[in-house]
Amino acid sequence: MIRGSFGIAAAAMWSFAFAVPATASPLRDLHFGEALFYAHQEDYFEALERLDAEIVQHHRVDEPTLDSMIHHIEEAEFSVGDFELFYRMHHRAGRAIKAVLEANVADEVRNDAAYRLARIHFQKDQPAMALDVLDAMKGKIPEALGADVAYLRANVYLALGRPGDAIETLTPVQDAKSLAGFSNYNLGIAMLRDGKPELAFRQLDRAGRVRSTDRTTLAIRDKSNLVLGTLLLEAKEFDRAQTFLDRVRLSGPFSNQALLRAGRADLSAGRFDRALVPWSVLVDRDVTDSAVQEARLALPYAYGKLGVHGRAAVLYGEAVETFQGELQKLDASIHNIRSGDFLEALVREEIRHDKEWVVRLRELPDAPETFYLVGLMASHDFQTALQNYLDLDDLRGKLLVWDTSLDAFGDVIRLRRGFYEPRLPKIDRAFRRLDAQMRLRLEQREHVRARLEGMLTAPRADYLATAEEQGALRVLAQLAAQLVENSSPEGASLRARTERLEGMLRYRLETDYHVRLTETHEHLRALEQDVEALDTQYDAFVRTRQSARHSYVGYSELIKELRSRVQSNLTQVDDVMARQGRVLESVAINELELRRTRLTDFQNQARFAYADSYDRAAKAQAQ
Repeated sequence: MIRGSFGIAAAAMWSFAFAVPATASPLRDLHFGEALFYAHQEDYFEALERLDAEIVQHHRVDEPTLDSMIHHIEEAEFSVGDFELFYRMHHRAGRAIKAVLEANVADEVRNDAAYRLARIHFQKDQPAMALDVLDAMKGKIPEALGADVAYLRANVYLALGRPGDAIETLTPVQDAKSLAGFSNYNLGIAMLRDGKPELAFRQLDRAGRVRSTDRTTLAIRDKSNLVLGTLLLEAKEFDRAQTFLDRVRLSGPFSNQALLRAGRADLSAGRFDRALVPWSVLVDRDVTDSAVQEARLALPYAYGKLGVHGRAAVLYGEAVETFQGELQKLDASIHNIRSGDFLEALVREEIRHDKEWVVRLRELPDAPETFYLVGLMASHDFQTALQNYLDLDDLRGKLLVWDTSLDAFGDVIRLRRGFYEPRLPKIDRAFRRLDAQMRLRLEQREHVRARLEGMLTAPRADYLATAEEQGALRVLAQLAAQLVENSSPEGASLRARTERLEGMLRYRLETDYHVRLTETHEHLRALEQDVEALDTQYDAFVRTRQSARHSYVGYSELIKELRSRVQSNLTQVDDVMARQGRVLESVAINELELRRTRLTDFQNQARFAYADSYDRAAKAQAQ
């Protein structure tokens, strides 16, 4: 986010300071790990899709404490807000973080959430709301966020036009390693706005001397030196300006502007020969850069000042031809954009999967419109709009995949129905027979158990007789019934023998009663274990039977509803993509038209200067 004449170094610093969060504890949930994997690949939509589903399932389980997600749930809630923020879903990210703020959590956790919410408001160009959130922070602030909170607060103050407060906030953290270069640069800008140029120069000088191997820190160092050199150039302190401009790296993003202004400093100081050095380097660079185009006019001008009019005329002539070629490129670019080629070039997979995709755009031979739009694409607003278009294109691709997946689900359901329906009736008949047998045996078991429980209070030895013993008792009872009316001596002897045998049998039953009762209880307990195993198998069969039927029944309406939602969303995405694409094309065409007007002016200046230099060279040769 750039503000003021030289901007605030906020967006660049945050691009590396707020990386994807790593797990604070050993990973114990694979689904959370999968979401982090996609997030570290910067595929935040996939990360959100998986983590949202996992969190919803975690909150719906009967016993959340047994779910492995319980070990990361707070971290996951924070990560959802982070992923939404990275995916530019500021509204949802804000709601997620507000939920944490309103929860009963520790001060460090609440302040961490408040900081993230304030950062969201600042990125949405709502500095007043960001300041309200920062002011509401109370208690202990996480040590790792101390400098970042102060840096954010200072940027908010600068955005609100309060440079004095920004100075007071940045001063204590100007030596923080995590803010190397950035804090000094923003402190210098705040001092400039607060009317303290000498102090500002000192801070910008510190930012321009910072040592680092980090690309963003080196970039802010170059920018600090460029700003200092520009300020001194405007103040007509050309020698001092040259010192700071010479510090800018020749391979950095600000090198072209530094070379252009270094030549201006020498030219303004009357050192025309020295101005040739940086401009000669600059003219050999990419001609689509505005600084290079200006150098195409400045270099022959310096030769003209040195009286080398012949060389100046040659360079002016080359400039005219170069500008003519670039104007033709611009015309072709505008034509291609209106034909839709620009948007097709932007959604190429080989470009979007490269972190240097803005630079790679120059390498597309069939997309000349990208030559002049790299600077535009590097701007925050255009990148946000462009990224929204790319996200819409990704979402459209996912909707098409989901629509195809619904067809695949339909085929799977059809195959399952064809497999199960012919087999389930036979299985159900066999199961009903087994179920009837099981119920009979279970009733018998309940009968035996009831008898045993009754025998604890009213002993019945005959209940514990074996089958052989029960058969013998029945035979003896039948013999006794037959001998009741036999009054002969032989019948009396048989009755006595029958009674003796029955007595012996009952005596054995009575004396073995307790042993048999104990064994019967043991056998019943063993039977209980078998019944439990049988119940487990029964439940497993019922669940398997239900899951088999549920695997193909009841999905038709759901698939139909989902297909309707996918088609509806696909229509909306196509409509929004078309509108967003037209906006991008309009912005790109306007930018190219401005560049075309500027190049036309340069070409006209070069033509007049060429004619003048040619005349001067001819006069000099004649003399």
